[in-house]
Order: sequence, then structure tokens, then C-alpha cells
Amino acid sequence: MISLARHYGHGSVFLREIAQEEDISEKYLSLIILSLRSADLVNSTRGAKGGYTLSRPPAQITLRQIIEVFEGKCLVDCLKNPASCPRVYRCASRDVWALLEGKIFETLESINLEQMVEAHRRKTEENVMNNI
Repeated sequence: MISLARHYGHGSVFLREIAQEEDISEKYLSLIILSLRSADLVNSTRGAKGGYTLSRPPAQITLRQIIEVFEGKCLVDCLKNPASCPRVYRCASRDVWALLEGKIFETLESINLEQMVEAHRRKTEENVMNNI
């Protein structure tokens, strides 16, 4: 998603380009991109000028939206479905998980792809400066 955000506004990007940039297999990336398309975070275009783009500006896509595509909206089943555990009403751990889940999702909601692109740029510049 950071790769697509870095290219936002400059046309579509091919999977093989992203795979090379991120050093992951194109096959694995194709599975990831399918889920992101289904969640309406990524658009695809066929043809010679085809490829993938973000469905909206990077500032409008939060890390929470991305993480929820792959991990869901709940850390542990008993938070979403109390009937999944017979001990749910006397379990002190459940309260901790609920608190932790709230903090994690609050943090992920506060960070968007535009911020991640800026962080990527800074880190790349720092790395270049340190390797000179």
C-alpha cells in the first residue's frame, strides 16, 4: 500500500514493479492485492497502461482500514462473540484484551498512508546519508 501511495497521482503500477520494490513474490502480492481490491482500497485497470492504483488519496486511507482487511476487526473472538467462551463473564483477561484492542485500533486509525509515505521518504534519505 505504501508503494501504491508513493505512486499516487502518477498512473497505475504493475504488480511486478511493486514486488521488486518490496522484495516479495509477485504470486504472494497478487493474493494480497485481491483482498485489497475486494475491500475497495485498490483499483485495477486492464491493458497496456493498466495496473493498480489506490481507490482514494493516501491521506484518506488509514492503517486500520488496511489491517482490518487481513486481520479483521477483533483481536480475540470473545470480544466479538461472547458466546464463544463459557468463561467470558468472569474472565479478567477479556477486559485487558478489550482495552488493548481499543488502543491498537485507535493508533492504527490515527495513521494514514500519506504519513507512511513521508516516513518512508525520511528513512530512505537517512539511510542514503548514513551510507555515504
